Amino acid sequence: MKIEKKFVYALLLCILCCAALLNGCRPNADEAQMQEEQNPGGMQVEEIESLGTFTVEDIAGESYTQEMFADYDLTLVNVFTTWCTPCVREIPDLEQLKNEMADQGVNVVGFILDALDSSGEPNQETVEKAKLLAEKTAATYPFLIPDEGYLNGRLAGIVAVPETFFVDKEGNIVGNTYSGSRSFEEWMEIVENERK
Repeated sequence: MKIEKKFVYALLLCILCCAALLNGCRPNADEAQMQEEQNPGGMQVEEIESLGTFTVEDIAGESYTQEMFADYDLTLVNVFTTWCTPCVREIPDLEQLKNEMADQGVNVVGFILDALDSSGEPNQETVEKAKLLAEKTAATYPFLIPDEGYLNGRLAGIVAVPETFFVDKEGNIVGNTYSGSRSFEEWMEIVENERK
């Protein structure tokens, strides 16, 4: 029995789409090159223990420093892009997590990995997309634009989004790093395990 080429191509396309949705997204070649230029030699994430000092802005122009971690025992840092479907789909779940866990000392912040252009300046078109995403998803946690140093190098080596890690009140990276999107229930379980 001969299988038609259209069917095979459709099946392959479905498999690729499913893989992208389940595993997250990868930045395009320009973004990957820009990140490599910001992080020559490919610094390993495990080598970073503290985020150090930094100043970043959110999509509304408000400034944030490392002090944003001080009021919470644990902050979930979600690194995403505006073009990544799994990233966008989990924003409402992260908002729900923030709302339900705030009184237990847990916060959520998002970093928009594609918000900088190749010269290290904020890309206004991407910032406007992020504003629309925040509005459409009803997200109230900050969507932050990385600084030129990509958060002291921590965001520079990311090759797949979303990527999520945790920071304690002193600005130290703690626990595990998670690639790919999760549901609200999955994030609740992860946060409970990270708090132990």
